[in-house]
Amino acid sequence: MAEKFDHLEEHLEKFVENIRQLGIIVSDFQPSSQAGLNQKLNFIVTGLQDIDKCRQQLHDIMVPLEVFEYIDQGRNPQLYTKECLERALAKNEQKFKSLLIQELSKVFPEDMAKYRSIRGEDHPPS
Repeated sequence: MAEKFDHLEEHLEKFVENIRQLGIIVSDFQPSSQAGLNQKLNFIVTGLQDIDKCRQQLHDIMVPLEVFEYIDQGRNPQLYTKECLERALAKNEQKFKSLLIQELSKVFPEDMAKYRSIRGEDHPPS
């Protein structure tokens, strides 16, 4: 699986470098640089074709749209994964706590009633 990404990353790096070089040629364009400009444009077209070929190998990869929002905001997409895991962990902890209190209330109703009164909770969880 990693080889697929390595291949795509290699093509993307080449593409970005060709775009950078094209920008240099265009920013200081001279009639004598037309041949170099044409060559870079051809490299860009070929680069897009190579990237498109990689797409076929990665068709089963699903990326949440929020990841692209992170990237657009200049944030590291790995932060998205970290934050998703933290939210899932917090949600699971809350669910576990709720289920634990519910089950403990069935087994130890008096003790759990005292616990709820100490915590300021008037009624058992539903």
